[in-house]
Amino acid sequence: MRTGFMIAVPLLLATAALAAPEPAGPAASPKLPYVYTKWRQFTVADGLPNDHIMAVKVDGPRVWVGTEDGLALIDKPTGKVVRTWQEKDGLPFKVVTAIDVDKKTGDVWLGMFGGGLARLSGGRFDHWHQMNSGLVNDVVYGVAVENDNVWAATTAGASRLNTVTGEWTVFTEKNAPMEEIWNYSAAYDGKDSVYLGIWGTGMLEYNIRTGHWKEYTDPDGEMEIDLYRDDGIIHVIVTGASPAQGVVWISTYFGGSRYDGRHWRGYAEQEGGLPSDFNNNIKARSAQEALFCSDKGLGIVVDGPADPATWVAYTRDPETGRGRAKVTVGGKVVEWVDMPVGVPHSFMIAADVDGDDIWVGTAKGLGWGLGEGYYPGTKDRPLYAYGQRAPEPTPEARPSTALPGLPGGGKGGR
Repeated sequence: MRTGFMIAVPLLLATAALAAPEPAGPAASPKLPYVYTKWRQFTVADGLPNDHIMAVKVDGPRVWVGTEDGLALIDKPTGKVVRTWQEKDGLPFKVVTAIDVDKKTGDVWLGMFGGGLARLSGGRFDHWHQMNSGLVNDVVYGVAVENDNVWAATTAGASRLNTVTGEWTVFTEKNAPMEEIWNYSAAYDGKDSVYLGIWGTGMLEYNIRTGHWKEYTDPDGEMEIDLYRDDGIIHVIVTGASPAQGVVWISTYFGGSRYDGRHWRGYAEQEGGLPSDFNNNIKARSAQEALFCSDKGLGIVVDGPADPATWVAYTRDPETGRGRAKVTVGGKVVEWVDMPVGVPHSFMIAADVDGDDIWVGTAKGLGWGLGEGYYPGTKDRPLYAYGQRAPEPTPEARPSTALPGLPGGGKGGR
């Protein structure tokens, strides 16, 4: 019986092989996005005035950081906090919520949470508030430099200052399509448009040539849900609008959106990738890639128009303090990456793009993602095994992973 069994099985398999179609071979692995595995962290231990980071702005070799208790300047070549300003140093108000830099003059413009608008120029602060200017409110969430104008998004509308003439223009529900006047953000596309993100009004686009407004709201009119997918902006509580390459990326309290002038694309946590629907801010990198600052991590979408899209979500493990990255392709998690140092905290407030690098402001520190070998979109690369750790920093790698003046791994992981 034993001999007959051993003969019969190969004959059966051979017959099945002749009848079966040619095997397709192993399934092709998905093309994968770039993952930031090398991070530097900055906290009060490294010289910041406060760990609660409200704003970050890259300005060539300088990085300006707005915190809950002052302004800081980081010098990238040395990797050090080289200067801080608090109220005792002349900063008009301690909470800095927004930063933009005038490329023509080098002036640094600051929005302050209760302190109005400030300009750092030639080492001196100039200060505008409700009592001495046309600033409509002293709670300023967003600042944008547009040619000779500076826009301030406030909780009572938007104000525009012409820095040449000194003329102020105020925009509220009386002269702009604002159903609500709580402005969260302001951004200039470098061409013709200024975008305002507004609580309850969606996004407004101001054409600087014509002076006309265009309003973008959720067409289905439902506040609680996105009734029809990709029919317009995903929700009317807009926290940020960031233009790049003819596309506007939008963050809201209920997901995110992308608009290319003709087509809308909405993003929600339930389809996979976006860490949370509650988003504090947005920074566009290109027409395909954007950084979503959520309350549960940093979500980077790398192929925005795709459906479903490819995401990398960065968080901090609260138990170990290590960094984690989750890669989602087509709504399915295909990769987890563990790293010795990652983002300082999972509650994200602000972000900026710095060439191949990125900077993220969190509730407990500033993170600098070093984009060594960065590539846009997706490509074939080795797949990390589930839970595989990224390589620990080595002495040979430290010229790029541990900058002068910063101990390996940085400080501030808690």
